[in-house]
Amino acid sequence: MQSIRSVFFTAVAIAIMLAAFVLTASLALALAGIAAVVAIGSAIAARFNAKPVHARARPNSAEAKREIRIWNDGRGTIIDL
Repeated sequence: MQSIRSVFFTAVAIAIMLAAFVLTASLALALAGIAAVVAIGSAIAARFNAKPVHARARPNSAEAKREIRIWNDGRGTIIDL
């Protein structure tokens, strides 16, 4: 009787450990899937961000020897005189 009980408890312990392993593996897989979706979404969102546009203006007078630089950094237009 003692050996039957010991075999039964061993089988129950193995079943519990197997269930815990399956639960842990499924949670890890779900977490990896969520992380992958967030990473892909972040990469796609970064692709559509506005990029700074560099524009040049020609000086109006012959006295102005240096180039006037105008660009947009995404927060507003910057004019370097």
